[in-house]
Amino acid sequence: MRARLRELARLLLFGAIVAGLGWASARHAWQWDLSQGQRASLTAASRAALAALDGPVEVTSYARASGDLRGRIAAFVARYQRAKADLTLSFVDPDADPEAMRARGITLDGELELRFAGRSQRLARLDEREFTQSLKRLAREDAGRVSFIVGHGERRSDGDANHDFGRFAAALADDGVSIERLNLATTGAVPDNAGLVVIASPQVAFAEAEVTAVVDWIDRGGALLWFTEPGADDGLDPLARALGLARLAGRVVDATGQGLGLDDPSFVVISDYPDHPALRGLDLTTLFPQAVAFARIANAPFAATPLLMSSARSWTEIGPIEGAIAWDEAAGEFPGPLDLGIALTRLSPGPVRDEQRVVVIGDGDFLSNRFLGNGGNRVLGTRLVHWLLGDEALGAVGEVEAPDRRLDFSPRTLGAIGVALLVALPLALAGTGAVVVWRRRRGRGRPAWVGPRDA
Repeated sequence: MRARLRELARLLLFGAIVAGLGWASARHAWQWDLSQGQRASLTAASRAALAALDGPVEVTSYARASGDLRGRIAAFVARYQRAKADLTLSFVDPDADPEAMRARGITLDGELELRFAGRSQRLARLDEREFTQSLKRLAREDAGRVSFIVGHGERRSDGDANHDFGRFAAALADDGVSIERLNLATTGAVPDNAGLVVIASPQVAFAEAEVTAVVDWIDRGGALLWFTEPGADDGLDPLARALGLARLAGRVVDATGQGLGLDDPSFVVISDYPDHPALRGLDLTTLFPQAVAFARIANAPFAATPLLMSSARSWTEIGPIEGAIAWDEAAGEFPGPLDLGIALTRLSPGPVRDEQRVVVIGDGDFLSNRFLGNGGNRVLGTRLVHWLLGDEALGAVGEVEAPDRRLDFSPRTLGAIGVALLVALPLALAGTGAVVVWRRRRGRGRPAWVGPRDA
């Protein structure tokens, strides 16, 4: 009886220990990152961004229930949840209500939306740099002021028409950007507190005084985002000269789009981008309908960096785009690659920032309500605006890269591996098979073995 009681006591004690460990593990988490370079942990910048958010953060993923995408997203967000207990993750199936998803501008499977204190951020890529930068933007009550110039038939920042920028401006507002309208005919000048001035494809020529006001804004070190179109008669040639640019005649046509099923050669598809702070890590395809190209003027006051370039199979078509078309050098057409978007920088003459920034793009359709949802158009537009507003002041966020993710072999080693896999290994397998067949045939004539039991 005593032995049974002792055994029962041991079982009860063991059960109590297991229950206690289970209770403790459900309320307290502990982990130890043994990965090389601590790459399974958040960087110090990411942890600081979470600490700056005093309140709950909601993350919504618009990922389909099928496949393993939801699992990968949950594992990624779990790293942030371990550092911030009130960061929650929920999933919405975009196939459940496609109309509602289109109305919200959701175009990619797995797209993320972060919400904090009534503000929101959208993410199309799942990496720590983008996620943490979005957290930092959420922490700011005001991400900057963007003034859209009006009065010349520009694309409206609050318009619902296909050619307007209503959806794009709404995406900027979700990022905390303040959207304003600026009528130069009324104000006479660009206010000093305007963070970024946008010229959105004007249809009517600017008055001379208005052009002077914009050029004066550039001379004062102001930031500018200028969208222009082929054949635009907007009276802004003095502005182009002040920036050190010239608009080329005609519109860009690119035969590369035919491989993607585009019948209209004036639709330019771009998927390769330079290593520029505004575009770093961007791997989404963007579409530009009816674009104009630029040429850079020698001895320009700005340092120019091409952001968007057409392929070598493109040119500036001056004539009508119908039937069979071809590059005509005699007509003054320029062959590709051509600059469709250019970033201009220089030491700022104004006291607000150290660097003055301007972006000029020869197409505004790609951010219009009609084309904003194509590929990475929206992501590209918001990135350009944030770069022009100086968002890198938030602090660079780097991801921890594993030092052992790449194997570098010499050509001789690669050749040896190829010979071993393509020649030696098949010959060894064939030889083994031949030996097995030979041994089986050799043993066919032998008498069957008779065991003791059979005997």
